[in-house]
Amino acid sequence: MTVIDTYTAGDPQQDVQWTYLTRHEIADALADEGFPVSVTVVDSLLDEAEMRLRKAQKNKTMRRDPDRNEQFEHIAALKKEYLDAGLPVLSMDTKKREILGDYARPGRVLATAPLAAWDHDFATHSPGVVIPHGLFDVARNEGYMHLGESHDTSEFAADALLDWWRCYGCNRYPHAAELLLLCDGGGSNGSRRVVFKEQLQRVADRTDLTIHVAHYPPGCSKYNLIEHRLFPHITRALQGMFLTSLDMVRDFVRRATTQTGLRVFARKLLGAYKTGQRAAANSVERLHVLFESTLPRWNYFVLPTALWDVI
Repeated sequence: MTVIDTYTAGDPQQDVQWTYLTRHEIADALADEGFPVSVTVVDSLLDEAEMRLRKAQKNKTMRRDPDRNEQFEHIAALKKEYLDAGLPVLSMDTKKREILGDYARPGRVLATAPLAAWDHDFATHSPGVVIPHGLFDVARNEGYMHLGESHDTSEFAADALLDWWRCYGCNRYPHAAELLLLCDGGGSNGSRRVVFKEQLQRVADRTDLTIHVAHYPPGCSKYNLIEHRLFPHITRALQGMFLTSLDMVRDFVRRATTQTGLRVFARKLLGAYKTGQRAAANSVERLHVLFESTLPRWNYFVLPTALWDVI
């Protein structure tokens, strides 16, 4: 179709073409070329060309590490090994924080009349924020959200993991001596953060668990399981709502179940978590970390002190 060819752009690497013309503009352009057709005919022509309305998907990474593929294969092998052994496999990440208040949020709800929201989105008008930290149990298809009101820090992430084990994990996996933790490459649980390893050491010592950590390569956070197995359902549960308190957010999050079996648990994790915390000067010597031979900057074990003393 000449009209489409003239006004088409594309990505030759993905063999994807797109046009900014509307259906009516295409019909008008065809008429100018001597082929007067209706919009219905344009729809048929577009269908034959496999062109339909689509939106951009955030799946093109800005960084591509040379060891990316090897790490993905390693993570896949680790997941299979732990799942086959009946050991917990947890995906960890922090969701975008929620601002409390009568703000207009994306989404719609059933109502008898339009809902009145604040006319500006000034964060200074908010009574507070909610920091939603998530853990996703891959084997059980269960999500665990810990809601804080302070900051997203390594200590907050470690406290969420510790609370999960004490309230849920120890009952679901009574014979587990270790777990696999899948994390992003950056943020509060970043691969280069010594303070994160320091906090995991605290969790290992208090639970007697060996924590096997595997980080996704830089720029690949969207591939972390929690990003598409849990967080979209949390977003759906909060759409169009006025979030006025931490308790309200917790109650809505618990409703983020699915017909395919996802269950979501939510608990408040209160406390003042300070940003800018640094690892202790001698923490590296005190940490009981064993780095794997395969891509050690992304894969390592954090051993409890009791186990470290006997090996």
